[in-house]
Amino acid sequence: MAVEFLSGQQAGYGVFVGAPSRTELERYFFLDDADREAVQAKRRAHNRLGYAVQLTSVRYLGRFLPDPRQVPAEVAEYLAEQLEIADPSCLKEYGERDGTARTHAGEIQEAGGWRDFAEVSAELSEWLDARAWTTGDGPKALFDAAAGWLRERRVLLPGASRLSRLVGNVREAANQRLWDTLYGLLNTGQRAVLDSLLTVPAGARVSELDRLRRGPVRVSGPQMKWSLARAEEIAGLGMGELDVSGIPPRRLAELSRYGVDGKATLLKRHNDARRLATLLATAVHLTTRAVDDALDLLEVLIATKLLAKAERETAKEKMKTLPRVERAGAKLATAFQIVFDTTSEQVDTDTGEMNPPKVETLAAMWEQIEAVVPRNELAAAIAALFELTPPLDSDADQAWRAMLATRFGTVRPFLRLLVKVVDFGATPEGAPVLAALKTLPELMGRKKVGPAEIDTELLAGSWRRLVLAAPGLEPGTVDWKAYVFCVLEQFHRMLRRREIFAKNSSKWGDPRAKLLAGEAWEQAKSTVLASLGLPEEPGEHLAARAALLDGTYREVSGRLPDNAQISFDDDGRLHFAALEPEPEPTSLLDLRAAVNAMLPRVDLPEVLLEVFSWTGADQAFTSVTGGEARLKDLPVSIAALLVAHGCNVGYTPVISGVDALKYGRLSHVDQTYLRLATYRAANATLIDAQAAIPLAGAWGGGLVASVDGMRFVVPVPSVYARPNPKYFGRRGGATWLNMINDQAAGLGGKVVAGTPRDSLYVLDVLYDRDGGKRPDMIVTDTASYSDIVFGLLTLAGFTYAPQLADLPDQKMWRIDRTANYGAFQDAARGRVDLARIERHWEDILRIIGSIHTGAVRAYDVIRMLSRDGRPTPLGDAIAHYGRISKTLHILRLADEPAYRRKIKVQANLQEGRHALARKIFHGKAGQLYQRYQDGMEDQIGALGLVLNALVLFNTRYMDAAVQQLREDGFDVRDEDVARLSPFVRHHVNMLGRYSFQLPDLPGGLRPLRDPDAVDSE
Repeated sequence: MAVEFLSGQQAGYGVFVGAPSRTELERYFFLDDADREAVQAKRRAHNRLGYAVQLTSVRYLGRFLPDPRQVPAEVAEYLAEQLEIADPSCLKEYGERDGTARTHAGEIQEAGGWRDFAEVSAELSEWLDARAWTTGDGPKALFDAAAGWLRERRVLLPGASRLSRLVGNVREAANQRLWDTLYGLLNTGQRAVLDSLLTVPAGARVSELDRLRRGPVRVSGPQMKWSLARAEEIAGLGMGELDVSGIPPRRLAELSRYGVDGKATLLKRHNDARRLATLLATAVHLTTRAVDDALDLLEVLIATKLLAKAERETAKEKMKTLPRVERAGAKLATAFQIVFDTTSEQVDTDTGEMNPPKVETLAAMWEQIEAVVPRNELAAAIAALFELTPPLDSDADQAWRAMLATRFGTVRPFLRLLVKVVDFGATPEGAPVLAALKTLPELMGRKKVGPAEIDTELLAGSWRRLVLAAPGLEPGTVDWKAYVFCVLEQFHRMLRRREIFAKNSSKWGDPRAKLLAGEAWEQAKSTVLASLGLPEEPGEHLAARAALLDGTYREVSGRLPDNAQISFDDDGRLHFAALEPEPEPTSLLDLRAAVNAMLPRVDLPEVLLEVFSWTGADQAFTSVTGGEARLKDLPVSIAALLVAHGCNVGYTPVISGVDALKYGRLSHVDQTYLRLATYRAANATLIDAQAAIPLAGAWGGGLVASVDGMRFVVPVPSVYARPNPKYFGRRGGATWLNMINDQAAGLGGKVVAGTPRDSLYVLDVLYDRDGGKRPDMIVTDTASYSDIVFGLLTLAGFTYAPQLADLPDQKMWRIDRTANYGAFQDAARGRVDLARIERHWEDILRIIGSIHTGAVRAYDVIRMLSRDGRPTPLGDAIAHYGRISKTLHILRLADEPAYRRKIKVQANLQEGRHALARKIFHGKAGQLYQRYQDGMEDQIGALGLVLNALVLFNTRYMDAAVQQLREDGFDVRDEDVARLSPFVRHHVNMLGRYSFQLPDLPGGLRPLRDPDAVDSE
């Protein structure tokens, strides 16, 4: 097995790569009393220092150095200082006599309980086998995990090639077992069915697999019918009925991803077990994915092509008729005014006497009216108003519902297939609607349908008139077309709330079924509650929260006389004074200019290649086929593809005559190595590398993060791009909801449709980060805020700090009705019901526990906790819990200007990242041309990785520049360093054709430019 996957990391395995950080020195190289006693037993200074080097280096590296004299000078100096050895250079004399260093190593190994690798190789093989079988990790991830396993058990690390061979053999065996297990589930007929998917039918241009794995694109009735037919055809393969529960879900998902993305010709080359295992995993995946696609399409079809379009067209029709209504209304108003004036008793304002009406007969009144409005015009006006305005007993929805009922042609093609293909289930609330949905095919096409054949209980509002009393209906019949849309409107609402769900779908399934319950919840409860710091019984916890809220009100109120940042209007609503921009002192401007001028000029691909050389992040890009062999110059191909996708420019600008940059090679690497899982693994490496740089530590501790959306217009037809005129104009779009910490590293993200509120996804992004520390404080904009989200985030252990742009309209909450909170008395007009929280506490814990363990998506839970914009009783209890934290947040905003500024700084940091992302993603006018969600996630994943690579590159060179300026005597102040930004881009070429040549970097970095040199470029 080749060990080329270690090529970028050989220097980091069991040897020093640069000097350890101060934290690492203090952790691994500090000598305690026992260490000193062992060291002092050696007579000469160089032996004492050499022994100390070996003693501490094995802790840090996991193995003894071949030559202990080659440790970094910082290590020798740190140990010499502890041992009171004046000259650390005496270390060069250590080991000059043969055997001394080896003898010392033996003593240290025996005293420290370090074991040889041979003693545990069998145990490690079993552990690696279980991990490889369960996770499907790439060779580098398994190699790193194995090295960590050995260090934890105080086992001396073997040579890199020996460990890599073990990793490769175990992983290859796990892959083969996966293929053999899936292959063994198939009978002869099923194997033939799967192999037939790789054939290209006569007259067709693509294989059956290619045809079936392409989802719907356009939003229309015929496309909906095609989508359901596709789901039915895939289900007909019968692979969804096989029991694959014995296969780890992650392995099945990765294998199916290869089947979904790989070329049919490539799949044909594999042996029977591997080929058919891949096709089985793909068919199982597509069985539920096709239903997901169909319901995605149905949801957007009903929302945009039916409901929203009917409302828009109704509004247009109303606008067209408005002049006629206005004219008719004006004539009637004039006539009635005459009636009122001429037939009412008249009051003499001077004497107060009552005078009789001006006219006494009907004929006289009409004479007065016709003098102004002719009778025929008045009759026409009355007729026009009856024609153009709804009846008095109608509701505001009748007009667009009536128009909706005329669009039956849109739903006719797919209604029968919908109830046939999708296995729907429902809660008690959704059951009547689902039952009505299943009866619709029986009504279609009939001339007469009676009221007894429909569920009249569903006819709410104007639907009752439209279904039962539509114009032209025969007595005893109903308008079944209007009934179809009455049911579909309610079905759509119930489906979005998951009161109706699809049993054969993963995305549209029942989230309640995924919640931890019964024995599973009892087993997980103690661990979850300990992790989140939540009690099983809420009494003391809620009392403490109440006391905190009450005390904070009183403290902040007491400091109000000295607080010029806030004020209250006449209604008692709270207002904040605008935050003044922080001044930028001359020292900061000078430092920023100097650092920026020192950054080396590079092409974007060179940034990626250099970052790969530092971190080995390119090793995260493993083949989706499971193969171990690495292509020659693979990092170059990966860098080119990251530029092609991240810059949105396609292959053309990066193609050249070099083998690694030829079209065929790039296409193969794109399909085989680049996918969301490998982007995330590479990102984790970049995040950790950037956090270790001192400059990143000056910016923050990595415990504050913000989540915000970056929006992309999607100009091509796509089910996954939704309309939002505010952001996308007349086209659809998608949102990249991403998270960034206070060190400027992107921790992860998620591509979502352009219309839903960000608040539905914030928790999912937090729990699904690529890497980095788990943040404590979360900043979002107002669009991501809701009381339920406040409650869930607080329960999950986060400090939620949304920006509240509509602060005066925000209600503040109290628990004690009788408490006097001074100036906050009117603002604190809401009351938190602790009893309501306590009643639902067990279910609240189960909800947050299910989210915390990954059993269910937070998005689905939040949908489930709301009904038509109103919370369910459980959702309301969580919202009440969240209102305590929300009020504490508002009080802190009022009391601590520094807290407001911290939130603003973090929000601005994310805006800076988005601005840099726009500069990188410059091709095709910055629009996203991917039709499918997988493609969107992959391309935006490439953009996120390029962003993090550039931030890491800038951070490291800016750190080096700051150090150089300090050495040169420049006035470098810590408070100025903290305000430098890693989002500078003037030194990076992102346009045109690019250089993929990485120069030799003997010192690890390019030379910094002279900040005082005249720039002639």
